Amino acid sequence: MLRLEQQDTTSRPAPSVILRDTRVVAVLRASHAREYAPVIEALQQGGVLSIELTLSTPGVFDELPRLREHFGDSLEIGVGTVTAAHEAETALDLGAAYIVTPVTDTDVISTCVRRGVPVYPGGLTPTELHAGWKLGATAVKVFPASVVGAGYVGQLRGPFPDIQVIPSGGVDIEDVPDWISAGALAVSLGGPLLGDAFKGGDLRELTARSRRVRELVCQATDQMRVEQMGAQR
Repeated sequence: MLRLEQQDTTSRPAPSVILRDTRVVAVLRASHAREYAPVIEALQQGGVLSIELTLSTPGVFDELPRLREHFGDSLEIGVGTVTAAHEAETALDLGAAYIVTPVTDTDVISTCVRRGVPVYPGGLTPTELHAGWKLGATAVKVFPASVVGAGYVGQLRGPFPDIQVIPSGGVDIEDVPDWISAGALAVSLGGPLLGDAFKGGDLRELTARSRRVRELVCQATDQMRVEQMGAQR
């Protein structure tokens, strides 16, 4: 049961400059976290600079400090599939730039808000998403997003005009413009972006897909800017 004790959301952790600029999160799952580095390099070359390492992959906590040292400030590395406050604390102690959780867990959100680190809790219903937002989440993760579609963002903004949303789960590359145009803060991509990268696939193809995603984001944001300018005339 959720405890809806409201946080002081004046201190709501803000999304990073990297996420606001690139608007894409790459979700990485592999047989072991030691496989991550070359895949992250391929994503980086394509302009995808917000990387989520999932705790469902063994070795994440061991590899996180090494990956941070290797990549430095050229990109941001967060930890996802966090379902308990002690996991969030460990990830943050090791330098995670943000925390993602598939559920709306009060303790996980509170831990991140208290430490001033962006947190993205998951939910699907208006009740779940509003609960995460009310507790001080940076943005709420609509999961699984493929169940509702991009129009859901506009529906949520009716009762919750300020809520920030990141869709995750079943979002295809070509769906990205619809979600950005609908008002999503960013999009979270797993399999459709990573493809066979962890199964011996050509990493140059991963870089090409990354560039395609960034291109679609830029096209959508440019179109939104043009429409806003037209509306102001």
